Amino acid sequence: MIKLLLRTLLKWPYSIYRKIKELRQFKKALRCNSGELKLVVGSSRIAEPGWLPTEWHFLNLLNESHWLTFFKENSIDNILAEHVWEHLKPEEGKLAARICFRFLKKGGRLRIAVPDGFHPDPAYITHVKPGGTGPGADDHKILYTYKSLQEILIQAGYKIELLEYFDEFHVFHQNPWDSKEGYVRRSKKINQRAIRDKLDYTSLIVDGIK
Repeated sequence: MIKLLLRTLLKWPYSIYRKIKELRQFKKALRCNSGELKLVVGSSRIAEPGWLPTEWHFLNLLNESHWLTFFKENSIDNILAEHVWEHLKPEEGKLAARICFRFLKKGGRLRIAVPDGFHPDPAYITHVKPGGTGPGADDHKILYTYKSLQEILIQAGYKIELLEYFDEFHVFHQNPWDSKEGYVRRSKKINQRAIRDKLDYTSLIVDGIK
C-alpha cells in the first residue's frame, strides 16, 4: 500500500511538468503559425504537419474561456476531433459543437470521427459502446450514428457533409474527402487494417461546415 502511494505521488510532478510543457509548446507553435489555423482537439500529442495539437487541460471543448484565451471569433480554418465526441455526454457534445462554430471562420470545417453505431459487426459494437470492451470504452458516453451526429451539428448551425458511415441498413458509404482538411487515422481511406478482408474497423466521419 505504501509503495503504491509513493509511486502515485512520484507520478504527480511528471504529470504537471508534462502539462506545462504541452501548453508552452502550443503557445510557441501558435505564435509561429503564419498560415491557416488548424487545430486537433484531444490530440494525445499527435498531429500532422501544419496542425496544432491541443489537449483538454488548456483547450477544453466545453470551456469558452479557454478558447478566448488563444483565439478570436471566426479565426480558425479547421478543427479535427478524432474519437473525442464519444467521450462527451450528449448535451456536452451539443455545447462543444456550438463553441467550435463560434470560433471557426465562415466556410471553416469541424471534422468529427467517432465509433459508428450502425456498424454491422456485433463484435465492433461490443468493443466501442459505452462500457464496452475496447480501450477507452469505459469512458464512452454515447454511440453515435450518422443521424444523431449530424443532428447535433445541424442544430449548432453547420451544413453537413457525410464522409464515411454505415446507414441503418448496414450499408457502408464513402464520399470523397481530402485528408488535408483533417487526417483521420481510423478511417477506410487511411487505415489499411479496415480493408484487409472486410471493414473490420471504421469510423463515422462527418464534416460540419460553417
